[in-house]
Amino acid sequence: MTKLLVLAMLSIKPMSGYEIKSMLELNDAQRWAGVLPGSIYNALKKLEKDGYIEIEGLENNGHRQKAIYKMTATGVDYQKQLALECLGNAKVHYPTDLYSGISFAHQLPKEKAVEQLKKNKEQLYLELQAVKTGLEAKERALQGDIPQLTIIVFEHMFEMIESQIRVIDRALDVIEG
Repeated sequence: MTKLLVLAMLSIKPMSGYEIKSMLELNDAQRWAGVLPGSIYNALKKLEKDGYIEIEGLENNGHRQKAIYKMTATGVDYQKQLALECLGNAKVHYPTDLYSGISFAHQLPKEKAVEQLKKNKEQLYLELQAVKTGLEAKERALQGDIPQLTIIVFEHMFEMIESQIRVIDRALDVIEG
């Protein structure tokens, strides 16, 4: 996933590793794509070694030089290949910790189980707000012209979080009975 996002950033324009990292942070890629900021530099090294990107030039930045990377023709093809692989990846990510906890909640003191579920629910509301904030930031950055496929992704994120909240509410109803 990191390689795909690095290539996607470079498909916009040649950039330094720092610029790529900043753009991915601005787009909250860690939240929706699981890309850790530090993994970007490792991906750049691998992509360069494999010939998918190359250094377009060096810029002086104070006492340091920074490399500006650009995508090669094989990098363009590789980006498409990675995107196709992602589309075909049928992984489903279940909240396994939550499912396990709910399955054994009957063995716990009622008050403690309720307390933990409510804490979990609060975290999910914070996550929901963070995703909404991300969507609003994207709307501002794109002046309201968000691609339909991006909207579909955001709507799915909202549905997943809201669904998990509903599961917790149902579990609370049973436990508090």
